[in-house]
Amino acid sequence: MVSVEERAHAAAAGVPDPEIPVVTVEDLGILRRVRIENGIATAELTPTYSGCPAVVAIELAVEAALREAGFDARIERVMEPAWTTDWITEAGREKLRAYGIAPPEKAAGSVRALFGETVVTCPRCGARESEKISEFGSTACKAQYRCRACLEPFDYFKCI
Repeated sequence: MVSVEERAHAAAAGVPDPEIPVVTVEDLGILRRVRIENGIATAELTPTYSGCPAVVAIELAVEAALREAGFDARIERVMEPAWTTDWITEAGREKLRAYGIAPPEKAAGSVRALFGETVVTCPRCGARESEKISEFGSTACKAQYRCRACLEPFDYFKCI
């Protein structure tokens, strides 16, 4: 039997990211937890970064998913600790790769990651021979790379 908390968590966890719809808020690690208090389901969310334009859209989508599942809902934005790309689940990383976005290397706090010295694996052919074309890709959280092996351009989800 599924508990009320598990049902609420499942409803919130399945919400897709509005910018990368193949991953959910749970895949990205921004859904911290869902708790039930006084009959209200409260979803705790941590934005990927404070300037992310999708923050409000994500919060509204999670609230709507909880309401559609039959809960009175509330969203709590949790800023500490700050989100890191290390919180992206393995399933989320594989979904990004399959979608053509190179997932971030696991080293969000390293100097190499912060200054773009990371070797990025091509999500299309798997080669580790890539070059940064632009610090900015299709969204601010991604950089544009090109694979030197297959010559295909691709987005890289930056380490934060």
